[in-house]
Amino acid sequence: MDRSALADFLRRRRELLRPEDVGLGSGARRRTPGLRREEVAALAGMSVDYYTRLEQQRGPQPSEQMVAAIARALRCSLDERDHLFHLTGHTAPVRLHRADHVDPAILRVLDRLEDTPAIVVSHLGETLVENRLARALLGGSVDLPGNERYQAWRWFVSGTEQVKYAPEQHGRLGRVVVASLRAAVGLAGPNDRRATELVAELQRRSPAFREIWDQHEVATRWSDNKTIVQPELGRITVDCQVLHTDDQAQALLLFTAPPGSEDAQKLELLGVVGTQQFDSDRVAR
Repeated sequence: MDRSALADFLRRRRELLRPEDVGLGSGARRRTPGLRREEVAALAGMSVDYYTRLEQQRGPQPSEQMVAAIARALRCSLDERDHLFHLTGHTAPVRLHRADHVDPAILRVLDRLEDTPAIVVSHLGETLVENRLARALLGGSVDLPGNERYQAWRWFVSGTEQVKYAPEQHGRLGRVVVASLRAAVGLAGPNDRRATELVAELQRRSPAFREIWDQHEVATRWSDNKTIVQPELGRITVDCQVLHTDDQAQALLLFTAPPGSEDAQKLELLGVVGTQQFDSDRVAR
């Protein structure tokens, strides 16, 4: 049980909620943001003293039933609930069966996306498969060694991922990368050695990662809007749609743009650019 991180997470979640979010009514103006401790305790069906001790790093380990009650009281998302179980030393209800072997159904979809950049990533952000247009848009990452295969590593340690995106989006995208990784760690559970080792190494190597990690933001990506800086074609703004497998062990990311737009035309040109790049690579070798 990580008492310090648990206390920090509980306090931050409590301060984000408004009384009307939990059906309490706003009432008189409050001097501090969020819910009061006694309100959270009442919603969770526990004593105020017990909840207060948890926020003050003095409480005993709560039972799994109590953790679930606190998660409901704080209106945690499923990702945040799993994270809360992890902080209290419990294994969250299983939602994920990890597999590095790419799901055949995902591969069948990828095989049909000849005109759309697409990649398949693991729950930890490791690139497993990428099609030709994705390599032209983002550069290849499947063949990278070791930790370079993980997006969080490329973003916070080697820095090779940040240069692919517009500078004004770096702050937001960095937080998205960390929040997604936190959700994945919660899904994988404490017995996922690869997840534990990756986070520990990121914390050791990157102060920027540590700072964002300590904010306890947790979220699974379903869609996003990004501006990619492609070396030959310049800035391309795309919608990124994320399709997860049932167990959320893997995800298919598709990059599209509105039909007829300048960005869509640039995506069409990727087919030519990519072919030229690959031909040049073969000649160089």
